[in-house]
Amino acid sequence: MKAYIRSLPSSAIDLAFGITYGITLLLALFPPLYLAASGSRTSVLGMPFSLSYWILDALLIGLALWAKYAVEDVRGELDEVLDVAATEGSHR
Repeated sequence: MKAYIRSLPSSAIDLAFGITYGITLLLALFPPLYLAASGSRTSVLGMPFSLSYWILDALLIGLALWAKYAVEDVRGELDEVLDVAATEGSHR
């Protein structure tokens, strides 16, 4: 699986995650979708559906961010090394 992820072009990965983020932002920011969900009397795990809607959207965004981090880690694209600039006059 790691070899497959490494072989994908960056544009394909950016497109896939861009679509995912776009859908989750649409769910969060497009009022008619939320208003349609808020009128429902259905409960999910004892919570009103409108509250479950927001929790599901937050989980999807969080999972997408985690997946993007994992893909960048596999591809070696993380900026984990911090270069500390040594300055002459700032000794503490």
